Amino acid sequence: MTVFKGGIHSLREYAVIADGERAALIDPDGGCAWMCFPSWDSPAVFSTLVGGAGGYWVRPEDEWRVWGGYYEERSLIWRSRWVTGDGVVECREALGRPADSDRAILLRRVEAIRGPARIRVELNMRADFSRHTMTSLRRSGQLWTGRSGEVRIRWAGAAHAEPVDGGLAMCLDLGPGQAHDLVLELSAGDHTDPLAADALWAATENDWRASVPACDDTIAPRDAQLAYAVLTGLTSRTGGMVAAVTTSLPERSGGQRNYDYRYAWIRDQCYAGQAVAAHGGRLELLDTSVAFVAERILTARERLRPAYTVTGHPVPSEAPAPLPGYPGGNMIVGNRVTGQFQLDVFGEALLLFAAAQRADRLPPEAVRAARTAVAAIAKRWQEPEAGIWEIDDRRWTHSRLTCVAGLRAFSALVRDTAETAGWLSLAETILAATTKSSLHVTGRWRRAPDDDRIDASLLLPPLRGALSGDDPRTVATLAAVRDTLVQEGFVYRYRIDERPLGQAEGAFTLCGFLLALAEHQQGNTARALGCFERIRSSCGTTGLFTEEYDVVQRRLRANLPQAFAHAMLLESATRLAR
Repeated sequence: MTVFKGGIHSLREYAVIADGERAALIDPDGGCAWMCFPSWDSPAVFSTLVGGAGGYWVRPEDEWRVWGGYYEERSLIWRSRWVTGDGVVECREALGRPADSDRAILLRRVEAIRGPARIRVELNMRADFSRHTMTSLRRSGQLWTGRSGEVRIRWAGAAHAEPVDGGLAMCLDLGPGQAHDLVLELSAGDHTDPLAADALWAATENDWRASVPACDDTIAPRDAQLAYAVLTGLTSRTGGMVAAVTTSLPERSGGQRNYDYRYAWIRDQCYAGQAVAAHGGRLELLDTSVAFVAERILTARERLRPAYTVTGHPVPSEAPAPLPGYPGGNMIVGNRVTGQFQLDVFGEALLLFAAAQRADRLPPEAVRAARTAVAAIAKRWQEPEAGIWEIDDRRWTHSRLTCVAGLRAFSALVRDTAETAGWLSLAETILAATTKSSLHVTGRWRRAPDDDRIDASLLLPPLRGALSGDDPRTVATLAAVRDTLVQEGFVYRYRIDERPLGQAEGAFTLCGFLLALAEHQQGNTARALGCFERIRSSCGTTGLFTEEYDVVQRRLRANLPQAFAHAMLLESATRLAR
């Protein structure tokens, strides 16, 4: 039996399954192309996405096939679907939930939907970015056991597999309507409980149904459901939500803008919590966001880092990893953000806490964290900082206005009039200083006192209450974004240089949804809906969004799936329905 090597695919063709503690990418060949274990930022055990060896494939043997698939409602349970020359085959895929921190269960149920099918199954796990092969392989009855490096393996449903080139492989012959279950357990310790597929599937289905609302009250229920499921799947039991599943997927081919997003950004956590609060269907993600952000603020105070691991530890510095990387990029782990100061995260935290207070879900420790955030703003608002886009240190307009919005929002919910008067006075001081230093001659906001360019992030503070929707500065800024940063309905962050939009970087998914919300705030209903639908079209075949979208080539760019894009889709779909 020859060994299947797999291949690299366009990002739009990858599905993601996740359990909150880690995730796997499934490709059109039925391969598990990427998965880290035991946690999000651990080394990969499957890494063909970035040039690693080995893999885990379940696919029809018939090469004359076309691939598709879909997510089941209110979940990240994915169904790969192949139409072959003789019939239709589906493989139902999920990571078992509820999740354990030291154990992952990869569920795969392959079924001949129409006609008979021969299914090729191969497992060749390579832990620690392909450094370790599979060893100590043993078969006992219906169960294979083994290990790869420090990762222990149990594999049920593969009793007929045989060793092939360091891995295990077999063929399954399924009659019409027949299904076969495969259960792969990865663990850091010894487990002896049965790997009963039916029970594991039932627990996973029930957990998803209990976690994701129907979202029928939005203008895009199925996409809103998927967005909610993505945010749920990316959130650990610690409360930390990773920005994306992957690392090093390039923003531009051949460039150096390749980043590791397998960490919890404070800003993204706040966006997700506010989106869930706006929808109001299930608020557990709001609770976990509040708890995670509050703990980080109370621990770090004015030295709050922009991002942490999901366990609350500092993000490691950027370093190369021993794999080629996705085509057009280079492989790295860690992130340089760990050494930055970003002022706007304090304002976003206050906005998150205000949303929780309005929902009557603000715990006492978050109130203490809010006061700590106010003190940090008072102490540091005049300092240069890296801002929302994490670039050079300046006095960014967006950061200051976000702090104004946060101070106003939380002040409105605190009963101590003397205390809130001080907070509101601080907000007015920051707004006045920012107006003096960062208002363009045309009446719209500019990025910073020494940067006249328009920036799409400046649409957000008025949406959060820094200024009213009819404030001339708000109206002028919206007009400038609409006239300057939009190409074929897609929105860019800012003009990088003199090149045409799209040559320096892709359109930014987050900014597209911000424009839809800004148009909605102005009462421009047709424009808001048109913008929302245009940005919604930039997802991949699987319905997932990356950070950027290449308008000309119609390709997804950067890491997958990007949490803040899904958070803003959920909020937009909610608010535009009202």
